[in-house]
Amino acid sequence: MPQSLPDTTPPKRRFRWPTGMPQLAALLLVLLVDSLVAPHFWQVVLQDGRLFGSPIDILNRAAPVALLAIGMTLVIATGGIDLSVGAVMAIAGATTAAMTVAGFSLPIVLLSALGTGILAGLWNGILVAILKIQPFVATLILMVAGRGVAQLITSGQIVTFNSPDLSWFGSGSLLFLPTPVIIAVLTLLLFWLLTRKTALGMFIEAVGINIRAAKNAGVNTRIIVMLTYVLSGLCAAIAGIIVAADIRGADANNAGLWLELDAILAVVIGGGSLMGG
Repeated sequence: MPQSLPDTTPPKRRFRWPTGMPQLAALLLVLLVDSLVAPHFWQVVLQDGRLFGSPIDILNRAAPVALLAIGMTLVIATGGIDLSVGAVMAIAGATTAAMTVAGFSLPIVLLSALGTGILAGLWNGILVAILKIQPFVATLILMVAGRGVAQLITSGQIVTFNSPDLSWFGSGSLLFLPTPVIIAVLTLLLFWLLTRKTALGMFIEAVGINIRAAKNAGVNTRIIVMLTYVLSGLCAAIAGIIVAADIRGADANNAGLWLELDAILAVVIGGGSLMGG
């Protein structure tokens, strides 16, 4: 019997969008609709050494969420999640306002506020990496209790302050752009260098893909996981300082409320996998 020849036709390749293209296309569509609804949407003016306009306002208001998303990206890359970043924002903001009112110098205020974020991240990291509590539950603890801590710092009051130097971090400008935008861009650049030009990024991805294999390969998985939560807490503290400086006060109940969901959504839309890696 004649034998059939094997099919040598090369398999058809499925079309795949380049990384980030669907998200970019959706963003361009939204901006197009905005420009049609509001003809002056793209109008930007320079006044008193600063740019003003709808695009600038969007970037300015997105800066705190962008900072949260930067830290959240590292946590999610390890297969975890951080639900406490909104509460950490409130704690850092409360610390900033309370210490400013108490008369402490600006460097001490900033270092103390950043320190609260680092301590909060370390707490989450210990619960997840050392005590092996599920990240959802571990960070939910601080998400709930964190606002109580912020209330204790402010004695249950909305604390306001008048410090032009501190307010510059929230409502000032640098190089014609709002200060929060500059801070977010610099933070993004720093974290990009940290994860792409050092071994840290590879270790984080290895932990997220297969933590057991990473451990067998000699990676100190506990330190890596803890470090990601510490960096997430640090980013949340920076965002908290910006928000407190912008409104010149601290509201423990509303500062950063539900922004953890925005940060998680930003990471997922940006291409991050909730499964890690």
